[in-house]
Amino acid sequence: DGETFISADDLRINLWNLEISSQSFNIVDVKPANMEDLTGVGVGRLKGGKGYGGVAIELLLSHYPVITSAEFHPTHCNMLAYSSSKGSIRLIDMRQSALCDTHSKLFEGQEAPGSRSFFTEIIASISDIKFAKDGRHILSRDYMTLKLWDINMDSGPVATFQVHEYLRPKLCDLYENDSIFDKFECCLSGNGLRVATGSY
Repeated sequence: DGETFISADDLRINLWNLEISSQSFNIVDVKPANMEDLTGVGVGRLKGGKGYGGVAIELLLSHYPVITSAEFHPTHCNMLAYSSSKGSIRLIDMRQSALCDTHSKLFEGQEAPGSRSFFTEIIASISDIKFAKDGRHILSRDYMTLKLWDINMDSGPVATFQVHEYLRPKLCDLYENDSIFDKFECCLSGNGLRVATGSY
C-alpha cells in the first residue's frame, strides 16, 4: 500500500507506518506464556553459530518454533506470510484480527517415513521466504532445499530443488563447525520462471 512495512524478530512481527516512526503495532506474537519454554535446548548443546548468534541458536534448537522470515503479499496489503524454525510457513490475513495469532493457511513439508535424524529439525528451519510477483507462489529456503509453494495448495510444495544434497553425509561435521546454522536467502525472477539462492 506504500504506507506500511513490517519488521520481525524471533518472536514478533510488527507493522509500521511510514508517517509514524515512534510507534508500531504488534500483529504476530509467538512468545510462549512460559519463557522458559524458549531456553530449553531440545537438540544437543548450545553452539555459537555464524548464521544465527548464540541466543538465536538456543531458540532455534528449542522445542518452540520461532519466526525466521516475514514478507508482505505483493498485491494484497492485508496478507503476509512468515516462516518458522520448524519448517512451516503461515499465511495470515490482517483483516481477521488486530493480533494475528491464527493463520489462514499453513504450509509444511511432509517428512519421509524413516528419515528422521538428529539433524532433521535443524535443516528444516526456513531461513528465507519470498513471494512471486503474482502473489500466487512462495519460495522458501531451508538448509538443504529450495521449495516452491502454491498458496492455493497447502498439501505440500509444488516443486523442490535440492541445493546441498551432497552435504547430507557431512551433517555431523557441519554441526561441529557451526556451518549447519548458516542462513541462505532466495529470490525469484520478475516473471517467476527462475529462482536463485546461495550456496558454498
